[in-house]
Amino acid sequence: MTAVTQVVVALDVGGTGMKCALVRPDGVVVHAERHPTDAGRGPDAVVDTVLAVAEGLAGKARADGLTPVACGIAVPGVVDEARGVAVWSANVGFRDVPLRELAEARLGLPTALGHDVRAGGLAEARLGAGRGAGHVLFVAIGTGIAAAHVVDGSAAVGAHGAAGEIGHILVRPDGPRCGCGRPGCLEAVASAAAIGRRYAELADAPATAAEVADRAAAGEPLAGRVWREAVEALADGLATGQALFDVATIVIGGGLAQAGPRLLDPLRGALRERLTFHREPRLVAAALGDEAGCLGAALLALDARPRP
Repeated sequence: MTAVTQVVVALDVGGTGMKCALVRPDGVVVHAERHPTDAGRGPDAVVDTVLAVAEGLAGKARADGLTPVACGIAVPGVVDEARGVAVWSANVGFRDVPLRELAEARLGLPTALGHDVRAGGLAEARLGAGRGAGHVLFVAIGTGIAAAHVVDGSAAVGAHGAAGEIGHILVRPDGPRCGCGRPGCLEAVASAAAIGRRYAELADAPATAAEVADRAAAGEPLAGRVWREAVEALADGLATGQALFDVATIVIGGGLAQAGPRLLDPLRGALRERLTFHREPRLVAAALGDEAGCLGAALLALDARPRP
């Protein structure tokens, strides 16, 4: 068997949809699919769909003359990667689902289960914007904020599977209440959802974070104020992250990263102002877009495959 004929089955499971692929050991995607998750059907139905899609991808590989050698699945929430259990996920409804064991039984392939943001960070560190940096902090800013600390191609999991929750760093003690129940978390101040909420409260009109960014760039004072508040809070969170992890590169991903220089330029300056003896990290936009989680799942699978 040559390496070129080998592929891994990769799935990135979200609350709305699944990004799925067959990926070669060199990271090249040879086939990609997308499927609805439809989490409203309940966790058991979602598990059935995940397993059916994975089995279908393995069958597709064999039909195309390829040999599937492992499977990688990335899911949101709290993930016990050592046991292969999806402990809890608000988006998908998982509670203590032994997904690795179920997938191995269904596919007959070694399977790795990982956290979606850690998987995305792994892909950005190995294949994307953090490639070659060695020490990378990947920060995904969307509806919430989460991070992955990747050192030499391996993402820290934590003692309880909850490493990387940078969105719950306390940045504004008198700030809005976070979904976790505590006021002032970074996620409650600077996520895309929080930016939209803050503008809507002040303007008495709905707006998305992208619209706030556009209006701020066009010179609207209120939008500019809301955008600056978010950037300042993000800089506080990243400065804390740099003090803890001393990374070479911070990669900003998620929906808010689509603001590009309108986010990264002021964020880079605000972060620089907060650093004293710590080395300033390179601050860059993610390169892999919404494919990062699926590619990260593939990397987890490649790490889990049997070695010759």
